Amino acid sequence: MSSLLLDAEALYADLLAGARMLMQPGSALVGIWSGGAWLAERLQRDLKIEGEHGVISSALHRDDFGSRGMAAGADHTRLPFEVEGRHIVLIDDVLFTGRTTRAVINELFDFGRPASVTLAVLVDRGGRELPIQPAFSAARVALPRGQRLSLARDEAGRFSFDIKDAA
Repeated sequence: MSSLLLDAEALYADLLAGARMLMQPGSALVGIWSGGAWLAERLQRDLKIEGEHGVISSALHRDDFGSRGMAAGADHTRLPFEVEGRHIVLIDDVLFTGRTTRAVINELFDFGRPASVTLAVLVDRGGRELPIQPAFSAARVALPRGQRLSLARDEAGRFSFDIKDAA
């Protein structure tokens, strides 16, 4: 475990303000399974956006599919709106290498060609392997490569972080 303390609820308030600035008429929120989906669900409600948010999984477009196999969440893509020509605000909890973001963009384009895709994240932990940058991040932290940062949600819907050594 790490001694790094991150207040996920305070960071969510910053993400809410950032997402508000990124939204434009006709935008749709799409959360990356699973932490990003939780965030998008709450943002949809707190921003009072009509309709439903989307959820997208990276499992079918991962470049490490051969070594990981079918990950949990593979069947969780749900886009209850037309993607074609839409401004998509993609939401994730933690941005690290950029490989998940690349995979979900590929998945998104399987549903149509959006007018734009903008990325907003709760935490950017650096360590990029691909040229992917968020338009907004509530925090930037540095963690050793051997540690994993993940968002947790309790029964009341409050967010917190878990920091564990990678297996």
